[in-house]
Amino acid sequence: MRLTGTIRDVSMGFLDGECKLTLAVNEKNDLKLAYDELSQCKLLDIELKKHRKKRSLNANAYLWVLCGKLADKIGVDKESVYRQHILNANVYRVAEINESAADTLIKGWQMNGVGWIAERVDESNKDGFVIVNLYYGSSTYNTKQMSRLLDSVIEDCREQGIQTITPDEISKLKSLWEAEKING
Repeated sequence: MRLTGTIRDVSMGFLDGECKLTLAVNEKNDLKLAYDELSQCKLLDIELKKHRKKRSLNANAYLWVLCGKLADKIGVDKESVYRQHILNANVYRVAEINESAADTLIKGWQMNGVGWIAERVDESNKDGFVIVNLYYGSSTYNTKQMSRLLDSVIEDCREQGIQTITPDEISKLKSLWEAEKING
């Protein structure tokens, strides 16, 4: 359940030392519907963060829309299209690691998200070590990297006859991406 609201009070129980947080919730009906189920749980995961308005479409969202269209056209899943373009973007770091720890590094890296790819590429000059390329997902990209990635997907879409937004609209999306990265 996702809700918006404000913090109203924080208190500490005198006898039990229990910390209590009071919130004023905007989505009262949603809260009422979920309360019965959630109040029975022994433990909840709670996350509070500054509210940010969602944009209707940003560069990363548009990238995924295009990956989906491209995937449908060529008969693969959108994640495969996305990962291939991540590899082509060449935004990665090289890690030299003990061969016995390589699989753990690869699995851990790839748990960051769909575009976080790790490839064992070579043996190291050091005995018992291997070279692993660690590719970053697009959520970490700066404006230049994201522009290059988006342009690559757009080019593939156009080659497949898939309609994309106008160059002016694409420029706007890239500008919004830059503003989002700067403003957090």
